[in-house]
Amino acid sequence: MAGPSTAERGERQKLESGPPRPPLVGRLRRLRRLIILLLVVVLAGAAAVWILYGSSWLRTERVSVSGTRVLTPAQVREAAGVPVGSPLVSVDTDAIEARLLRELPRIDSVEVVRSWPHGIGLRVTERTPVLIVGKGAKFVEVDAKGVRFATVSEAPKGVPVLELAVSRGAAAARRFPADRLVREAVRIAGDIPDRVARDTRTLKVRSYDAVSLELTGGRTVEWGSAEKGRAKARTLLALMKADSGARHFDVSAPTAPASSSS
Repeated sequence: MAGPSTAERGERQKLESGPPRPPLVGRLRRLRRLIILLLVVVLAGAAAVWILYGSSWLRTERVSVSGTRVLTPAQVREAAGVPVGSPLVSVDTDAIEARLLRELPRIDSVEVVRSWPHGIGLRVTERTPVLIVGKGAKFVEVDAKGVRFATVSEAPKGVPVLELAVSRGAAAARRFPADRLVREAVRIAGDIPDRVARDTRTLKVRSYDAVSLELTGGRTVEWGSAEKGRAKARTLLALMKADSGARHFDVSAPTAPASSSS
């Protein structure tokens, strides 16, 4: 049997040897392009860092405040302590938020945002009092979460006074501490119908399940506990409509309400 021809052997050698190696000049050209690309990336990164941190183009120059009602923008700016003049990118927004919540308890929440190229925005949500507690000649405001957040010299209009008239035995104090009773009172304040809330002057807590409302005109409402608040609110409105001349209402058991004129 005859072996492969000379031509066949030549073709096999070409296949085994693979493609021809690129010349040295081509490899150097690609290496030079790679080096130039790396230099461009490094220079662009350095320029970006300088613009953000070293230049005066993106410095903190102003602090805007929105959402205040009782607090003033000046109070919020002072408590925030924004480092005016520093690079805007380096401002610690989380630290500013924590500082505002710590220094100004009236603030319920705050959003700290960068306003490029020169501003920091403070978007504030203040707490709203639902009850007030007498403290000497002043009043402590309590919000819907039961948080006592501010002491004021004048009672806010339309906010009932919380009166804790509890006889404190040791067992009752352990089972229903004052903070829990305040939270229950807050729940009741949130369930009082708007039409009745406008006339509510005092919310009196004698025990966990003995809470009453004192309204304008000498009227009273025996509310009971904070349970079934919405049902009690509906029953109270129906009772007031059915007996408009009554002065005393009892919705502590909303399925068996009562009213009287004396």
